Amino acid sequence: MSASVYPTPSRTVKAIVCVIAAIGFAFDIYELLMLPLILRPALAELVGAMPGTPEFEYWRGILFFVPAMVGGVFGLLGGYLTDLWGRRRVLVISILLYAFSAMASGFVTSVEWLLFFRCTTFIGVCVEFVAAVAWLAELFPEPKQREAVLGYTQAFSSIGGLLVTAANYLSIHYATSLPEIVGGHEAWRYTVISGVIPAIPLILIRPFLPESPQWAHKKAEGTLGRPSIGELFAPKLRRTTIVTTLMFACSYGAAFGALQQTPSIVPNLPEVKSATAEMSVPQRKQTEQKIAATVNGYQEFGGLLGRFVLASLAMVIVSRRWLLRVFQWPGLIVVPLLYFYPARDNLELLKWGIFVAGMLTVAQFSFWGNYLPRVFPLHLRGTGESFAANIGGRMIGTSFAAVTAYLTTLLPSGSTAVAAGIVALFVYLVGSGLSFLLPEPPEEFESP
Repeated sequence: MSASVYPTPSRTVKAIVCVIAAIGFAFDIYELLMLPLILRPALAELVGAMPGTPEFEYWRGILFFVPAMVGGVFGLLGGYLTDLWGRRRVLVISILLYAFSAMASGFVTSVEWLLFFRCTTFIGVCVEFVAAVAWLAELFPEPKQREAVLGYTQAFSSIGGLLVTAANYLSIHYATSLPEIVGGHEAWRYTVISGVIPAIPLILIRPFLPESPQWAHKKAEGTLGRPSIGELFAPKLRRTTIVTTLMFACSYGAAFGALQQTPSIVPNLPEVKSATAEMSVPQRKQTEQKIAATVNGYQEFGGLLGRFVLASLAMVIVSRRWLLRVFQWPGLIVVPLLYFYPARDNLELLKWGIFVAGMLTVAQFSFWGNYLPRVFPLHLRGTGESFAANIGGRMIGTSFAAVTAYLTTLLPSGSTAVAAGIVALFVYLVGSGLSFLLPEPPEEFESP
């Protein structure tokens, strides 16, 4: 079949693709960053557990760890199916899955059901990211244009973080005015239900968008190789697979083992305790959640800036190693110090520190979205990206949230901030060391 059967999409179609992909990236992060915001009130209602108690730390670890493991396994399968079935079809399936999960999470009556729907949400998010990155990389084959498109569309992930922070804040403020859910007006329920809203335009529009022309053409010709996980560990790709998987894990380890623990840390700060000491329990909970949401907003603005800086530098800095180190090496110093000091006793300094930490850490996620399509061949692109992102990032990386929870119970002070600082120091140190082994993209994979 000739290539003309699969013409290059028009500028208008490509623009629509970029808009929809940006919304998709925003929604992915919207769902992932929701848990730190709703964890404390959700466990208080469903389990009756408060921070610092063994039961709270147990469920915190479970809710961070289990969905990441499930999402990683099924996300790897999704990456394989992206190479086998095509980018667009898998995208639509993943969106439907996490849209349903977002709605259902708001009506759970037990922590076990919340865990179940967090697992299905994670599966959808893990699959969507891989399919979207491969799709964009193949719609924009010109290298500099591809770098710009992947960089700037992924920047909208941080918009998703700002949106979920705003949704949580509004849910807290207007909870008593909203319809009753499960016999009450708990703000965390309205927050999780809001996750279905951004999915509506995606569900309506994405089925009508084009498949990747390169993938469709090779599939029709019969020249598309069959994806294989084993091929990722053949001599040609082994180093790329192992190093990117471990480094992706370190990037996610810093985010989930440290940054995403901040909403649980904020209520223990002396200023917050002092401000809420004379309040009733409902007033205290509401105030603590508002302050935590405000601090989280600083992190998201920092992450947004980091993604835009990464997108700009990606077109200027040729070496991928040095591009990553621009964010990685300063983070090795800034992020651990943030949790060892201001996260324990200085709310104002924590706000600005978390802004810088968000910028340095979140930018690395955009780096991987730009880098991975360049180091795996077309027929393995979804599988290779998925292995690094899901086995490395989602499974190994997010499990550092459970490590932080476990360390908290071992420390004499019981300080989550100190535990987060230890985890941040470890993952940044390992990631910085591995950067010396990171392969530069081979020229043979430059043209998708």
